[in-house]
Amino acid sequence: MSEVTGPLRIRAEASPADPHSMRFVLDRDVQDGALASFPDAAAAQGAPLAEALFAIPAVKIVDVSGAVVVVVKTDDSNWDDLKRLIADALRGSVAQPSAPLGQSVRTSGQARSDGEILLAVQDVLDRQANPAIAAHGGHVSVTGVQNGVVSMLMSGGCQGCAASAATLRGGVETMIRAAVPEVRDIIDVTDHAAGETPYYSSGPGDEQQPKRPLLYRPVPPHAIMREDDQFLISPEYLAPRLGMDVETLQAAMQSGEVVSQSETGTEADAGKTRLIMRSSKRVWAAEIAADGTAHEIPAPRAAAKAATASSALRDRIRTHLTDQSAADMPITYGQLARVMGLYAPGSIGKVSQALEATMIEDVESGAPFLASLVVSKIGQGTPAEGFFQQARALGRGPGIGEDDQSCYQREFTGAVAMLKAPV
Repeated sequence: MSEVTGPLRIRAEASPADPHSMRFVLDRDVQDGALASFPDAAAAQGAPLAEALFAIPAVKIVDVSGAVVVVVKTDDSNWDDLKRLIADALRGSVAQPSAPLGQSVRTSGQARSDGEILLAVQDVLDRQANPAIAAHGGHVSVTGVQNGVVSMLMSGGCQGCAASAATLRGGVETMIRAAVPEVRDIIDVTDHAAGETPYYSSGPGDEQQPKRPLLYRPVPPHAIMREDDQFLISPEYLAPRLGMDVETLQAAMQSGEVVSQSETGTEADAGKTRLIMRSSKRVWAAEIAADGTAHEIPAPRAAAKAATASSALRDRIRTHLTDQSAADMPITYGQLARVMGLYAPGSIGKVSQALEATMIEDVESGAPFLASLVVSKIGQGTPAEGFFQQARALGRGPGIGEDDQSCYQREFTGAVAMLKAPV
């Protein structure tokens, strides 16, 4: 085992693609770079760390790679109840003098199987690529691995998008090859010809049955209600999906910053309705069946394009903030809005959404959140709640034992360090 040099620090990172999976990043290797997968409690025998985790009833799967422990929980459990238990189990196991993963484990220098490569690549996508791609209504997933050749599927705004090849071959492939060197090649298996309107609007003469989109998550009962000829969506359910709190969402809907659109299915989709909610930064879509059951689906390409309309404001804000002196920070949302020449009602909301868009870019590049330099005029001198919601959604929220204030201070310190020194 590696030498223990102090109390074990652990950071929890949620998976944007799978709410039941969470990464626990330790400040040291669990067992000298060892790799181990435990699909169930039976496989954990002889591995003290895995045994301790599976002793927690809600733990379903455990995967270890160096200093990262991925835990998959049961559907009916809650991370708020589990994170402390998991952290305690990790600390207790890693502190033991015996091998936490047992004696029969591989090290990172040994080649991974195709199944392990698939898990590793999907993990890279979930942590690094998909949070940024989601801002454009898209999603990338692994469909299979054979002899180190990875097949990948692009959906939502990426399907049929002219820039999808650059997205895959540029940023995504670079991320994957850096993190998973066993990958020999990457193949795009997406049907991009069907990407312009991949749900209801088939082209002339297209007799194929519509394909179910890759993202097809059930919407909780009562989150969407039908009243007369209108659909009503619970603000508590919709707000975090558009990167807002409930009050901000309600105000944005009243001001017209959040707009809705519906489309009725025909032929094979008769009786179904596609509902789209769009802010200036994010798009959320659902398919509602005739019986009222609903599922989240990827946003259509046209709506995803509209959601990026604030990209120019985002870029102007980034340029302005990075050109400031550290001594001038932080500033308020109102001050930034005025610098951007925005005075009309709703301007602060536009600035907030553009700042949240910079957070996606900062996660992709590994930089501190530039948005931490802008704070609310009221409260404790910290950013608005949307900042913390976005941080959590991107896997950079408060770690175990850390509150919102300390999380913000960490990001603010990092962002200030990148600015000009005081004159």
